[in-house]
Amino acid sequence: MFPIDVFQSTLVKATRILQDLAIPFHLTGGITSVTYGEPRLTQDVDIVLDPEATRAHRSDLLERLRAVGFLVDEPAARTSIEEGRLFQALDVAEGLKLDFYPRQLVAGELSRSREYELFAGVTLPIVSLPDAIVSKLVWIQRGSHKSRRDVRSMWARTTATDRAKTSELASSLELDALLSRVLSEPDELD
Repeated sequence: MFPIDVFQSTLVKATRILQDLAIPFHLTGGITSVTYGEPRLTQDVDIVLDPEATRAHRSDLLERLRAVGFLVDEPAARTSIEEGRLFQALDVAEGLKLDFYPRQLVAGELSRSREYELFAGVTLPIVSLPDAIVSKLVWIQRGSHKSRRDVRSMWARTTATDRAKTSELASSLELDALLSRVLSEPDELD
């Protein structure tokens, strides 16, 4: 795993740009699995972006990322932003990759973000715990095995309110049976 100061430097540069451009965002993926669940390796940072704001500011966003030292394939990023697909930026100084998702995997997830002090004095929006679990279920449907353990780990830290919201979201996406199945699986193979 990268040293925590590498994540901080890269995230502060990138999120400052998003905040300056008023692009709603939150962190998701492995870094939030660690925040809500248990420590595990992660080598990149996933950031969900509001698709409309990202499209409206795409030129400024890509230009400013490049100006602060991110390597971005601009033609590919422009197409990805337009189509609501993943685009990547590499912080050349730190060697850390950011995966930007200009779409919400779970409808309304950006409106449910939670502020979290990720580093001393640095508070950033992260995906809510229920949305994080449901997003992991979507990734499980797409073949992610790492996400199965993440779901169980995060579920162990949920409150009754978060469990109810998670169950409601999972049901709305027809993932409730998958949630039950994943929660009943052992963490280790016999």
